[in-house]
Amino acid sequence: MKIGIIGTGNMGRILAEALLDGKAASPSSMTITNRTISKAQEIKKNYQEIHLAKTGKDVAEQSSLIFVCVKPHDVHNVIKDISPYLSKDKCIVSITSPINVEQLESIAPCSVARIIPSITNRALSGVSLLSFGENCRPEWKTILKMMFEKISTTVEIEENITRVASDIVSCGPAFFSYLTQRFILAAVKETEIDQETATILAEKMLIGMGELMKKGFYSLPTLQEKVCVKGGITGEAIKVMESELGDLFEHVFQATHAKFDEDIDQVKKYYTLLS
Repeated sequence: MKIGIIGTGNMGRILAEALLDGKAASPSSMTITNRTISKAQEIKKNYQEIHLAKTGKDVAEQSSLIFVCVKPHDVHNVIKDISPYLSKDKCIVSITSPINVEQLESIAPCSVARIIPSITNRALSGVSLLSFGENCRPEWKTILKMMFEKISTTVEIEENITRVASDIVSCGPAFFSYLTQRFILAAVKETEIDQETATILAEKMLIGMGELMKKGFYSLPTLQEKVCVKGGITGEAIKVMESELGDLFEHVFQATHAKFDEDIDQVKKYYTLLS
């Protein structure tokens, strides 16, 4: 099977490298392109057998499975541009959340899917969120699930939870990276620890915490319970967090959903079928 990737910016590159490192695709089976071609060339430096294409049309002509990894407002133009090369036996996959599979089906004459990846997929971990078009062929559903199970846990989602699922899976690493950095800076400000040491300790703590859950020793609630000894130091700190966090995370989800609605309004004019 020939795989194409149109757009090798941050997520496009992560997707390409994860699929290759996870043995979900071979370099010789993959053709990539990017508007700034040097970004695609950077990937080829590490995977010599990858094919570089000058345009999206070239990618679509040579591939049966095509990933469109561009910004939401560019998806329509990319698919329209390559549509002469999209026969019914091919499949288009978009990785952007504001455009749903019904909209993709309104402009693509082939099977369509939306797969929202996460930066954690680069470590062959985390979750990929899958949605399939009504007319997506069963064989493509099977192929895509098998591919992404090699680099992640796959979860098929309904449209109504697209944004919140993306917040947790795709945006979550950035949110918790920011919180961890604030945690580190506070430690440096309030104590004698230096930032480098605090950063190493925090990173190793996060890795260890992930391993505890991965191996099934603890869930999030039981992990907190085990660390919080009654009347101990951790419990006192949790009290501070409970009193000062307030509605922080509620406001986070309100902000992401407001921006999501804005993005949907900006792109829906390009599609004839709206959900």
